[in-house]
Amino acid sequence: MALSNNVIGVINFIAMLLSIPIIGAGIWLATLQAESCVQILQWPVIILGILILIVAMAGFIGAFWRIPMLLIFYLIAMIVLIVLLVCLVIFVYVVTLRGHGNIEPNRSYLEYDVDDFSIWLRRRVRSSHKWDGIKSCLSSSNMCAELNQSYRLAQDFFNAHLTPLQSGCCKPPTKCGYTFVNPTYWISPINTNGDMDCMKWSNEQTQLCYNCDSCKAGLLATLRIDWRRANVILIVTLVALIVVYLIGCFAFRNAKTEELFRKYKQGYT
Repeated sequence: MALSNNVIGVINFIAMLLSIPIIGAGIWLATLQAESCVQILQWPVIILGILILIVAMAGFIGAFWRIPMLLIFYLIAMIVLIVLLVCLVIFVYVVTLRGHGNIEPNRSYLEYDVDDFSIWLRRRVRSSHKWDGIKSCLSSSNMCAELNQSYRLAQDFFNAHLTPLQSGCCKPPTKCGYTFVNPTYWISPINTNGDMDCMKWSNEQTQLCYNCDSCKAGLLATLRIDWRRANVILIVTLVALIVVYLIGCFAFRNAKTEELFRKYKQGYT
C-alpha cells in the first residue's frame, strides 16, 4: 500500500510539473503585442494551468499523507480539467484553421484579408467600440516607426519579410497602387478603385492604416500564428497529462486492491 501511495505521489508531482508549460504558454501569450492588445486566450490558459497545479498538488498531498478524500478529489477534478484542456485545444485549432496570407506579385511580404479568417475571430474586431481600444494599443507601439529606420529604398522594402501587423497596419494595401516614398509615407494614386481600405490610408503617422480592414486582418493573422504555436505546447502537455493520469488511476486501483486484500487476510486470520 505504501509503495502504491508513493507511486501515486510521484505521478501527481509529475502532473504538477506539467502545469508549468501550460501556465508558461499563457504568460508567453500575455507578453506578445497582439495578445496584450486583445486579451482573449492568455487568461483561460493561465487559469487552467493554475487549476491543474492545484489539483495535482492535492493529489500529491493525498498520496503521501494517505488522505483518500484528496485522492478521490484529484481523480475527479483532474479528468474534468483534462476534458476542458481538450476542448480548449480543439477550439484553438478550429478558430485558427483559416487565415493564410495572400501572395502579391513582386512582394516578399504577405497581404491579409479579414474575410479569410474564422467567423469567431472576425467578431473580435468587427465592433468599432472594440477596435478603437485595440487600435489605440497598436498605434502606441513603435512597430511602424522601426520600418523607417530599416528600409530606405522601395525595392528593399518590397523584399522585406514584414510581420502581419506591419503589413496590414503600417502601409496601404498593395492593390491600392500607392507609390512608395518611405515605409510609412506613400503617394496616393489618382484612382483608388473605391476600395475603403485605400481611402482610409493616411500619411499621418498616428493614423496610417490602423482604421483599415487590412490592419484588422494583420492582427488576426498574428493571433492565429501565436495561438497555433501555443497550441502545440498545449497538445504535447495534454498527451503527457493523459498518460500520467492513466498511470495514476492504475496505481490508485492497485492501492485499493492491496488494501482490500490486506483487510481480507486480517479478517481471515
